[in-house]
Amino acid sequence: MAKAGAARDPLADLQRIAYLLERAHEATPRVKAFRTAASIVEELPAEELAARANKGTLTDLAGIGDTTSTVIRESLAGEVPTYLAKLEAALPPVKNPGRMQAALKGDLHMHSDWSDGGSPIEEMVTAARDLGHEYVALTDHSPRLTVARGLTAERLREQLKIVKQLNKKMAPFRILTGIEVDILEDGSLDQEEELLAELDVVVASVHSKLRMDAKQMTERMVVAVANPNTDVLGHCTGRLLAGRGRPESEFDAEMVFEACKQFGTAVEINSRPERLDPPRRLLSLAEEIGCMFSIDTDAHAPGQLEWQVNGCERADEIDLDPDRVINTKTADDLLELLAN
Repeated sequence: MAKAGAARDPLADLQRIAYLLERAHEATPRVKAFRTAASIVEELPAEELAARANKGTLTDLAGIGDTTSTVIRESLAGEVPTYLAKLEAALPPVKNPGRMQAALKGDLHMHSDWSDGGSPIEEMVTAARDLGHEYVALTDHSPRLTVARGLTAERLREQLKIVKQLNKKMAPFRILTGIEVDILEDGSLDQEEELLAELDVVVASVHSKLRMDAKQMTERMVVAVANPNTDVLGHCTGRLLAGRGRPESEFDAEMVFEACKQFGTAVEINSRPERLDPPRRLLSLAEEIGCMFSIDTDAHAPGQLEWQVNGCERADEIDLDPDRVINTKTADDLLELLAN
C-alpha cells in the first residue's frame, strides 16, 4: 500500500478497478459493483463523500458495499486502494508489441449498452482512443438477437445521430458506424438492406441454429458473405472454449473462405479469450486461400478492448502479412476498401 498523502480520486480508482476486472474477464456482477459505486461517487458532492467516509456511513448508500466503501476511504486518505494494488500487481508483464499489434489502427467489432455491452458508447470509444486507436467501429447487435437487446432499424438510426455528435466532439479520432448483424437461416441479414448500406462496417455473424446441417450451414454462410453489404464474417465457427463450452459449427470451410476471397469479405480473427475464432487450422486455411482479415475484440466492456493482443499473437503465429488485415489501414483507406 502506498504511503498516505494527498487525497486520490476515488472515482478514478473505482473505474480503474472495474476496467482491470473487465480485462481479466471477471464475472459481470463483480464489475458492475464497482461501476455502480463509481456512478454514485460521480454524482455525490465531494464534501458529502468525505463526510460519509469519516463517519463510516458510505454503505448506507444503495449501491456501495463493504469492498467499494473501503476503496473510497483508502483513496480519500491518499492511499492506493488495497484492491486496486492487488489487481495492478497481477497484470502480466508488458511485452513489446508484435508486428501485427504495431500495425493495427483500429478495432471493428465492439458493443455498447445499446445492446448487450455494459458501458455507454462514449465510455467505450474513449477507452479505444486512449489505447491509441485511430478509429473504432460501433457494432451493436441486430433485432433478431432479442436476448442481447438487438437494435431495430429505428433504434439504430437514433444511434447514428449520437455517433455523428460524438465524432464532432472526439475528432480526429473516428467512430465508424456499424452493426453486428445476424445471419438468418436462409443467409439473409437481419436488418434493412438500405440501412446496412449506409453503415461503414457490417459484421455478419451466426448466432442461432449453430448445429445446423453442414451443407445448409455452408449455403447460409456463403449467401451472407456474398451480400454486398457484408464487410466482415464474424467468429465463423461459433465455438466457445470456456464454461460448458460449445463445439464448432460444421460447414465447408474451404468453400466459405473462397467466397470471402471472391466477394471481398474479411474473415474475423476474434480475440475474445473464450472464442479465439477461427481455430488455428481454419485460420491457416483462410490465410492459404488468400482471404483478407479483421482482428477484433468483440469487446462488451472498456477493459476488454485490450484483448486485441490475443488476435494479434495468433496472426503472428501463422506469419500473417499485416497488409492482409483491413484494420491496419487508415480510416479513409479502410472506408474506400469497404466501399469498393
